[in-house]
Amino acid sequence: MTLTKESFHRALQPCSEAAKVDMDSTREEEDALLQSVTRTGAVVPKKRAVGRLVMHSMAMFGREFCYAVEAAFVTPVLLSVGLPKNLYSLVWLISPILGFVLQPVVGSASDHCTCGWGRRRPYILGLGVIMLLGMALYLNGDVMISAFIGERDKQRTWAIAITMLGVVLFDFAADFIDGPIKAYLFDVCSHQDKEKGLHYHALFTGLGGALGYLTGAMDWSQTVLGYSLASEFQVIFFFAALVFLICLSIHLRSIPEVPLRYEHEETKLLLEVTGSYKYSSIEEEIKNCYLKSTCTEIKAAARPGKCAVTSRTEDERRMTLKSLLKTLLSMPSHYRYLCVSHLFGWMAFLSNMLFFTDFMGQVVYEGSPYAPHNSTLYLTYKTGVEMGCWGLCINAISSSLYSYLQKILLPYMGLKGLYFIGYLLFGLGTGLIGLFPNVYSTLALCSLFGVMSSTLYTVPFHLIAEYHREEESLKLQDGEQAGEHGRGKGIDCAALTCMVQLAQIILGVGLGLLVSVAGSAVTVISASMVALIGCCFVAFCVRYVE
Repeated sequence: MTLTKESFHRALQPCSEAAKVDMDSTREEEDALLQSVTRTGAVVPKKRAVGRLVMHSMAMFGREFCYAVEAAFVTPVLLSVGLPKNLYSLVWLISPILGFVLQPVVGSASDHCTCGWGRRRPYILGLGVIMLLGMALYLNGDVMISAFIGERDKQRTWAIAITMLGVVLFDFAADFIDGPIKAYLFDVCSHQDKEKGLHYHALFTGLGGALGYLTGAMDWSQTVLGYSLASEFQVIFFFAALVFLICLSIHLRSIPEVPLRYEHEETKLLLEVTGSYKYSSIEEEIKNCYLKSTCTEIKAAARPGKCAVTSRTEDERRMTLKSLLKTLLSMPSHYRYLCVSHLFGWMAFLSNMLFFTDFMGQVVYEGSPYAPHNSTLYLTYKTGVEMGCWGLCINAISSSLYSYLQKILLPYMGLKGLYFIGYLLFGLGTGLIGLFPNVYSTLALCSLFGVMSSTLYTVPFHLIAEYHREEESLKLQDGEQAGEHGRGKGIDCAALTCMVQLAQIILGVGLGLLVSVAGSAVTVISASMVALIGCCFVAFCVRYVE
């Protein structure tokens, strides 16, 4: 039996006016608090409008826009400040290592955050600010240093240091922010809306990447902004920062969160019964004003600076690194298998994407980046790199289109079919590109990259939502309270996104050596092999909820 909003208000009528004021401090918190709550304790968020889900997805649009800018400009920026080649691997390894170690900590911290604004949004806002700071440093570091330091040698040293710091900060925050965004979606949406939200996330991720690549491909030197600002990098930073700020602001205003203290007190208000009242009618208990005494506890919980979960001490609520590692290691086997399949997918995808423009320049166009800059070989290589950027743009557009197509295919193919097809098509496509490096066939097969990226952004997180839904149903059948005494969604999403950092670490250590020995052609072949291995793993090892 569901407790309606009207009966909830009638139950609170005998309570003091002060308690009502404290509970209903804002309209958004009231709407979020008064969700449909079943008698068993399962909190069922109300159905979200499509507009709200689109607003929630804008964070992915802004994040991917900034990612595309980094992919297009970070190498030219590093070269322009004079970064030595032996430091390239250091730049790309610092951020993934930090992310792999710290991301579960951030996910767990967001699970236990008692901020009145919500559990996830404070972390999303903080990571968004770090993203902007990192982007400002690596796109404008040279100009900043020139304004403060006059000596040329010191300028170069400090410019390299600031640019490297900017790249590390940006990658660190951009990788971290995905976990809280996904957990935020899972917290505030019903199961059906989670599916829609993940598809919208993939859709806007592709659109943001496509627009970011197109923005980077334009020549801004002849525009008003090009004349007004010192360099093209500053123009790109202006657009990227503006787009990200707008998207982040829309995202943070999309769907109100229920603060953690309200979640616990709401459950206590509706379900804390003892003795003979344990299985009686909730509406009958309300009429008898059984829950009157709980109003005082809610009032105390709503006071600023007070913890709502009074039965837990501060030390108990904060997970130490040791207990966090224990939680990760104690995850059920199907979570670990899902993480392994996600690792295979990102290893395949990144090994292709990180070197794709170089592959187009050296293998498809048969140019050379080491030739003199005024030579035909170098100009041919540069043309191939530009064509590779268009291929990445095709990838982003196809990712958006396929994310919409997934909603149509899901009822017929299921999650297993979508997961298998994504890996299979990517493995076959990259294999054909490596065997037959032709310009037109390569550009056409770039559309299969988008199938893979859309799959990686949706299906694994969809499975996480299915696993949590199944666990909550089993808890309710056993008479336990849903959402208690288990891992939070934040740490599970963080464990999954950690695989992206682990893939970057493995590729940063091993793939660079392979490229130096065998050339860029090895990247697409290795991507194809890893994707096909992942395809078998997805088919036989990953568990799917019926």
